[in-house]
Amino acid sequence: MPIRILLAEDDKNMRYMLQDSLQMAGYEVDSFADGLAALTGFLKGTFQLCVLDVMLPGKDGFALAQDIRRRDLEIPIVFLTARIQKEDRIAGFKLGADDYITKPFSVEELLLRIESILKRVYRVNTTADTQFIHRLGKLTCDFGNQQIAFNDTVIQLTNKESKLLKLFCLHRNKIIDRDEIQKAIWEDEGYFVGRSMDVFISRLRKLLRDDPAVSIVNIHGVGYKLEVTDQPTEK
Repeated sequence: MPIRILLAEDDKNMRYMLQDSLQMAGYEVDSFADGLAALTGFLKGTFQLCVLDVMLPGKDGFALAQDIRRRDLEIPIVFLTARIQKEDRIAGFKLGADDYITKPFSVEELLLRIESILKRVYRVNTTADTQFIHRLGKLTCDFGNQQIAFNDTVIQLTNKESKLLKLFCLHRNKIIDRDEIQKAIWEDEGYFVGRSMDVFISRLRKLLRDDPAVSIVNIHGVGYKLEVTDQPTEK
């Protein structure tokens, strides 16, 4: 069955953007502009995950999460917030949050975190996993099967390699901060996680070297960028 997500976000532009992005990723989405409407929608429907902005009118995200938890102890909850104080994060996790994402954030990061939660809680393959195939120059990346194909050669990726390459594909020719990569793939920060990330990126570079038009570039002091040079068409 399709995964159905309850989205509560009072910012109109943000709500429409998130709803469109989630639907493009294959999820069914019911969106609401305030906490009271979201609670009514939750009571009337069946959902597999909730994405809640903390600063909602009518009933804030924390109060809404409390009401949801009284009726469903298992449904995953992801908080979105502009608050950066440690106390707010702690309050969110005490209410049973599965994740707490601070604005501004990338949609790709949110999608990857949602995928990770759904796999852990429901042990299912998400639509993005089973359907996502991406072309990189002469390479074909099949993230559903965690493979890279080049001519007649197929290379099997590990789970982490597949997630990391997928993140780069979604940010093709754009710089990604180191912290964003660590949070999206490892869901953690720190020295040892950073070292592990560097090792995985080195592995991906070796896997991509068959196509000179594709490379992962280190942006000193910032992060990394997947550079893909368009190949001239043959006449």
